[in-house]
Amino acid sequence: MPAMKISNRTMARQVLLFLWLLSLNSAHGHVTYSIPEEMSKDSLVGNIAQDLGLDVKRLKSGKARIYTGDSAEYIELNRERGILLNKERIDREALCGQTTPCALHFQITLENPLELFRVTVEITDINDNAPRFKNNEKRFEISESAVVGSKFVLEKAIDADIGINGLQRYTLTSTENFNLKLDSQIDGTKKVEMVLQKPLDREKQENMSLLLTAVDGGEPQMSGTVQIHITVLDANDNAPVFTKHMYRAVVTENSAKGSFLTKVSASDADKGTNCDVNYLISNTDTVSEMFSINDNGEVFLLGEIDYEKATNYQIDIEAIDNGGLSDSSKIIVDVIDINDNSPVINIISRSNSIPENSSPHTAIAMISVSDRDSGENGEVACRITDNVPFAIKSTTSGFYSVVTDSFLDRENERSFNISVSCADEGEPSLSSSVTLSLQISDVNDNAPVFERSSYEVSVIENNTPGLSIFTINARDADWNQNARVSYILEDSLVNGVHVSSYVSVSADSGVIHAMCSFDYEQIKEFKFHVKAQDGGSPPLSNNVSVKIIIKDQNDNAPQVLYPVQTSGPQVAEIVPRSAEVGYLVTKVVAVDVDSGQNAWLSYKLQKATDRALFEVGLQNGEIRTVRQVTDKDAVKQKLTVVVEDNGQPSRSATVNINVAVADSFPEEFTDFTHEKDYNDDITFYLILALAVVSFLFIVSIIAILSVKCYRWRRERMFYKSGANLPVIPYYPPLYADVGGTGTLQHNYNYHVYKTTDSRKSDVKFSRPCSESIISLDISGTQTLSHMQKATNNTGDQQKPPNTDWRFTQNQRPGPSGAAATPEVAMGTGPWPNPPTEAEQLQALMAAANEVSEATNTLGPGTMGLSTRYSPQFTLQHVPDYRQNVYIPGSTATLTAGGQQIQPLPPQQALPPPQTPDGQGEPPKAQTPACKKKSTKKEKK
Repeated sequence: MPAMKISNRTMARQVLLFLWLLSLNSAHGHVTYSIPEEMSKDSLVGNIAQDLGLDVKRLKSGKARIYTGDSAEYIELNRERGILLNKERIDREALCGQTTPCALHFQITLENPLELFRVTVEITDINDNAPRFKNNEKRFEISESAVVGSKFVLEKAIDADIGINGLQRYTLTSTENFNLKLDSQIDGTKKVEMVLQKPLDREKQENMSLLLTAVDGGEPQMSGTVQIHITVLDANDNAPVFTKHMYRAVVTENSAKGSFLTKVSASDADKGTNCDVNYLISNTDTVSEMFSINDNGEVFLLGEIDYEKATNYQIDIEAIDNGGLSDSSKIIVDVIDINDNSPVINIISRSNSIPENSSPHTAIAMISVSDRDSGENGEVACRITDNVPFAIKSTTSGFYSVVTDSFLDRENERSFNISVSCADEGEPSLSSSVTLSLQISDVNDNAPVFERSSYEVSVIENNTPGLSIFTINARDADWNQNARVSYILEDSLVNGVHVSSYVSVSADSGVIHAMCSFDYEQIKEFKFHVKAQDGGSPPLSNNVSVKIIIKDQNDNAPQVLYPVQTSGPQVAEIVPRSAEVGYLVTKVVAVDVDSGQNAWLSYKLQKATDRALFEVGLQNGEIRTVRQVTDKDAVKQKLTVVVEDNGQPSRSATVNINVAVADSFPEEFTDFTHEKDYNDDITFYLILALAVVSFLFIVSIIAILSVKCYRWRRERMFYKSGANLPVIPYYPPLYADVGGTGTLQHNYNYHVYKTTDSRKSDVKFSRPCSESIISLDISGTQTLSHMQKATNNTGDQQKPPNTDWRFTQNQRPGPSGAAATPEVAMGTGPWPNPPTEAEQLQALMAAANEVSEATNTLGPGTMGLSTRYSPQFTLQHVPDYRQNVYIPGSTATLTAGGQQIQPLPPQQALPPPQTPDGQGEPPKAQTPACKKKSTKKEKK
C-alpha cells in the first residue's frame, strides 16, 4: 500500500509537469496539450479560452465546437468555462499501440466570423501493462552432443507500454548449462537466445526446468515469466543455417489472399533425419496471422494488406532440424501504396443564407479534405464545378473556405447550389464532391416601378361618387416586406382645391376612386401624382403622373337667350304687311353649355298660328317669312320654336314668340302684353312704387331748377347789358325726334309706363316723319298731341314738351333766330329769334337733365321689337355666345366675344336709358348664374 501511494504522487507530479509544459507550447492558432493515459472522466485537459486568448463570450457567440473528422471524440469542450475536459478514459495502448508519440488531433471552429484553431493533445504512457509471453511454457529437446555455444531462441515477451515503462531486461534462473543472450533488433526489440555454456550430459540430468523472466522499467516494476522445459536427447551435432540473415519482399496493398511473397532456405550439415529442416514463423503478434510459410520455405499472404494501416512488416522465421537445432532469420515485407481511397470532404461550418449586399470574399463555408493515400495519391485539389459567383480558397493544409467571388443580386438569382469537387493526383484519379445550398436574403435595393411612365384615364361626367376610375400598378423586384407596395396620393391643388377632394387612391390595391361627381362644364381635365412606396427600411419610392380627362355628357338642355322668356308679359315682333318673302322677323339665340355634338343646336318650328307664313332656320334660328304677307293674315301670330341639341338622348327647350302683322303699332298689340290677369296686390305695390319714384324725381327737378334759375338770372343780366356771351342752346327735356331724319329712322322710340290695370288705356303710334308724338302723363293716361310751332317774341309763350320725351343732342333745336336745317324736328322750322323767357327756361331745364345720348349709344339697328320698346336692353347685356348673333332688321353683327359691335351705316344707335341724375345707366354683365328675371314692375 505505501508503494502504491508513492506511485500516485509521482503520477500527479507528472500531470502537473505536463500541464506546465502545455502553457509553454501554446501558439497563435495552434495549442498542444499533454495528458497521461487512463485519466478519469471529466478531468481537466486545459483552459483553451485562455491559451487561445479568447473571451468565453466569444466561445458562446461563435458556437464553438470540436471537429475531429472521422476520429472518435475523446475530448469535449465546456463553452461555459472555456476549458477542455476528458470525455472518457483513454488507453494509450488501444489508441496508438507502439506508435510514438501518441496524440489526438482536432480543430476548434468558431462562427460569425468563421475561425479555426488546431489543437493537439499528446497521450503519455503510464506503466499499466506488465510484460507477457504468448505461451506460459516452452519445451526444448537438446542433444547431449550439442556443442558449447549452441543457441536456442526463446520467446520474446510483449509489453504494451513504451519507453521506460516498456520491456527492459530478461533474466534466466536455475541453470548452470545455459546463459541468456540478448541481441537488439532494427525495430527496437531484443532477440532473446539461450546459449549453451556447458555441455549436456543426459546421464546426469535428462530433464531441466528453467524460468525466463521479462521485467519493465516502470514504477513499480512489473514482470512476466515463461517456464522452459529442456529434454536432453542423443547427439545431433549440426544445426540448420539460413542462407541470408535477412530477406526482403514487396507486396501491393489490396493483394489477394494466398499471394506468394518470397522463399527462404536453410541447410543442415547432418545426414538422415537430423538434416531435415522445418520452417516456422516465430512472431507472436498479428504478423503471424497475416503470413504463412510452408515446409519448403515459401511465404504466402493470408490477410488483407492495407498501406494506410502499415507500410511494412517484419516476419521472424526459424529453421529447426529433427535434432532440435535451429537457426533464425527475418523477412522485411514492404507494402506498395495504390490509389484506392477517394478524398473525404467534411463540412466544418457553413452559412445557410447571406444578404445580397455582402461584399466579395465573404466566407460562406469551411471544409476539410483528406486522402488516406500517400504521395501523389494523397495530394488533393478542390474546385467549384458550376458557373456561380463563388470561389474556393485553401487556408491551411487540408482546409478550404468557400467565399463569394463578386457582388450578389437576389433579383437575378435567389439561391445557389454550389458543387465543390475534390480530386487526388493518383492514376486513375479519384474524386469526391459535395453540394452546398445557399439562399440569398433580400435587401431593399429596388424602388417600385410603375407599369407606365404616365397614366391618362377618361371618365364621363356625372359619375357616382366613389366610382372606381382606374387601377395603377407598380412592381418591386425585392421580396416580402421590401416588395410590399403602398400607394400614396401626393397633395396638390386643382383649381385652388386639394386634389384629395377629387380623387382618392387605395393604399393597398392602387385603385383610384372618384370622391365627387365630376362636372365637365366646371373642369375638363386635371393632373396629379401618385407615389408608390415599398415597405423596406428605409423605404424606397417612385411616383407617376395621372391625368384624368372628363368626358362631356349631354346633361344640359339648351338655354334660350333671346327672346327672353319671363313670367311677365311678352312683347311682340312686328312684321309689316309689306314684308317680302324671306323677311327676317327675329332670331332665336340659344346656347348649350355642353361641348361637342352635345352642344350642336338645331331649331324647329313646333307650333304656329299660320305655318305657311313663317319658317325657322335649322342651324341659325332665324325666323323669316315664307311668303308675301297679305291683308288676310291675322294680326296676332304665335310661334313656338323648339331648340334641340345633338346629344344622345337629345335635350330641348322651347320658346314662344309673339308676332304682330301690322304697318303700325296696332291697338290689338296690347293684348300680347296682357294675356293673363295680374293680382290686385301687385298692382297696388306697383302704383305705390311709381308714386314714390315720381315724388323723388320731382323733388330732384325742383332742386336742380332752383340752382339753374339762379345761374340763369345772372347770365341774363349780362345778356341784357350786351355782353358777348356764349349762347345757351335750348334743350327741351325728354324729347325725342320722331321725324324721318331722326336718330331712329323707321322705328318707334319711346318709353311706355303702364300699370297692371291699364290694358285698355289709349296708346297711339305716330308714323315715321309725322308730327304726332305720344305723351304719357304720370297717371298712365296716354294722349296724342302735336308739337306747336314756336312763336315770335310778341307771340304766346311755347308750351314745354312732355317730360317723357327727349331729343338727342344732335337733334335739339337751336336758339331763337338760329339757322336750322330743314330736318329739324316736326317740320316746325327754326325756333324764333330772339328766344323768349319760356325758351330760356326750357333750355335751363334741358341743361339740368343733360345726357350724352349721342356718344353713349349701342350702335345701329335693333334686336326685334323687344329692343325697340325696351331701352334698358342693350347688346352689352347679352352673354358671350358661341355663335354669331344676327339682329333682325339690322346689319349689326355680334361677334363671338360678345362685347364688340360692328356698326354699319346708315342707321344710328339707340340711346341708352338715363338715370335720374342724367347719366347713362352702366351695362350690367350677366352670367348663367345671375340672369335677370322679368317681373311685373319691368318696363314694357
